[in-house]
Amino acid sequence: MVHELIQHSKQGSPVVGIAANFLRLPARGQKPRARGLSHVLDNGISPSETRDRLEAAARTIDLWKFGWGIAYLDPHLSEKVRLLTDHQVLACPGGTLAEVAWRQGQYAAFLDWAEAAGFPAIEVSNGTVTMSRTEKDDLIGTAAERFVVLAEVGRKDPALELAPEEWSTHARADIAAGATWVVAEGRESGTVGLFTPDGQARADVVEAIVASIGLPRVLFEAPQRAQQAWLIRRFGPEVNLGNIALSDALALETLRLGLRADTLDASFAYDPTRQAER
Repeated sequence: MVHELIQHSKQGSPVVGIAANFLRLPARGQKPRARGLSHVLDNGISPSETRDRLEAAARTIDLWKFGWGIAYLDPHLSEKVRLLTDHQVLACPGGTLAEVAWRQGQYAAFLDWAEAAGFPAIEVSNGTVTMSRTEKDDLIGTAAERFVVLAEVGRKDPALELAPEEWSTHARADIAAGATWVVAEGRESGTVGLFTPDGQARADVVEAIVASIGLPRVLFEAPQRAQQAWLIRRFGPEVNLGNIALSDALALETLRLGLRADTLDASFAYDPTRQAER
């Protein structure tokens, strides 16, 4: 029998693209999704690697952030943005680039450049620079006339920690100003903002933001696997997660669906068939 299988494998075509459907898994919305978003971080990859990443995991990726000011320097930006558009992935420059432009009095020029480059979304943040609430509202409102806006709450400096009620207040104000989603700061390290220096979630902050604007409007930056698993166990597979490494896009989906030890038990809570058995 083994010999026959080996011979068949040698003679036949390569087995690719077989859809698996024999497990009971949590329901996931189809793209374009309004919730359960996966937001990945591009740290400067090539167009060929962009194609490879999209070929492997485009159906699991909703938002693609060109980190920091990389979009300003990337010689292949237009080609990559076109690829993302073709795969129903919203491209977005990093909030730091908008902060630098604003600080230099070039925010209008930044928006013109982002539109010309084909970005459908931008991020407005004040994680590094100091700006008033009114100034941030103006930046969000102006951008919302032309883009989908992600507005970030939280500071990158761990010494400038916000109280839970401050997160709530700023999140509500960002939505009122025109943001589609509020990004809860975690950085690419997962050691500031939402998280303690050792990477543990600040549960009081998480709960305050969700209570303030509702789960679908929050995108939690959670680069570490343990952080992603904690949020999935707390809110289910349709929680919005950001600053995911490109190489982890499919791995994150396995966490969402309970196909990894970290969330295997939690996934049954979102399976109606299994829940009826318990």
